[in-house]
Amino acid sequence: MTASRRRSEPRPATRAATLPDGEDACWQAVASRSVAADDLFVFAVTTTGIYCRPSCPARRPHRTNVRFFGSAGEARAAGFRACKRCQPDAREGSAAEQRMRTAVIAACRIIDSEQSVPTLASLAARVGLSPTHLHRAFKRQLGLTLREYAAGRRAERARVALRTAPDVTTAIHAAGFEAASRYYAAAPEILGMTTQSYRYGGEGERIDYVVAPCALGVVLIAATKMGVCAVFLGDDREELLADLHRRFPNAQLVSANAELDAYVAVVVARIADPAATAPDLPLDLRGTAFQLRVWNALRALKPGTTTSYGALAQTIGAPRAVRAVAAACGANPVSILVPCHRVVGADGALTGYRWGVERKRRLLADEEHSANRETSTDGAQGVVGRRKMR
Repeated sequence: MTASRRRSEPRPATRAATLPDGEDACWQAVASRSVAADDLFVFAVTTTGIYCRPSCPARRPHRTNVRFFGSAGEARAAGFRACKRCQPDAREGSAAEQRMRTAVIAACRIIDSEQSVPTLASLAARVGLSPTHLHRAFKRQLGLTLREYAAGRRAERARVALRTAPDVTTAIHAAGFEAASRYYAAAPEILGMTTQSYRYGGEGERIDYVVAPCALGVVLIAATKMGVCAVFLGDDREELLADLHRRFPNAQLVSANAELDAYVAVVVARIADPAATAPDLPLDLRGTAFQLRVWNALRALKPGTTTSYGALAQTIGAPRAVRAVAAACGANPVSILVPCHRVVGADGALTGYRWGVERKRRLLADEEHSANRETSTDGAQGVVGRRKMR
């Protein structure tokens, strides 16, 4: 019996005992590309005949075309073949690599579940590795050091606690900071504003904004005294304002001022003609340390060039953090000035875009046209034009 015939027949029920909390939980792990689920199951795609690890960076299939198996062996027995991209068989076949991966997953779960951040030595002892091996495995598997991962999780706990705890002191301890001084030293990077402003949704902070027409519909530009904190694209002025209110629910939002008019002129001009010379604007970017690394790398991309999520992960020194890079691109609140639209899939597909794929298509087409025009001009002057990334 051929593999294609086996897949066309009614499928047997997947062994529930091998799957974490049922198929719905498995699908959520696949949709979020969960590294922690890689050792629990594999998923297969009936339309391609391929099975993958949950964290596979390939495009997600439609839910109706997915089957789950407790192991790669079960998927092979059902007639599926291993994905060449995530290589689930290679993971399964290397005992040393599997042990390292299991240890990293265990370390992540310990960090996620405990309030205080364990030392590298104590964490290594608990997962059965030496500190050196755990450090190297963590960096290789996640693209982050253990310290960076722990700091990111603690920052996330702090942001949640500041909104829910009865007072700041309680929030600081709930987040896992041993001393208030350590929290306040890290707060500017974690929050991007004062603790009280963040705790009360930006209360007391003034944010000026303008909504203006542009070549892509309408654009909202908002700025604090530090610089531009939001550039939203859309078709409806009220929807963009509602988005700004959700981001800064208690800030003082002020419509327009003379300084912001200059910001608007620069953004609108860049949308209309990406090759036009325009001054760099001051930015007030608020995110985690990892997000800021991604956003700063995006700002280095030139008009007319594109990169992939994997290449961007390589650029910031975190080659295995492709999913985290994609999430950081999706969280970017300052479109155009932080050009997340220049990131495409490894196969050149446009993938998603917070402001709409058609806008992304238009932006890239306009930038390519401008780059070709600039290259032609340079060529006429005997200058070699730049090569676009694909």
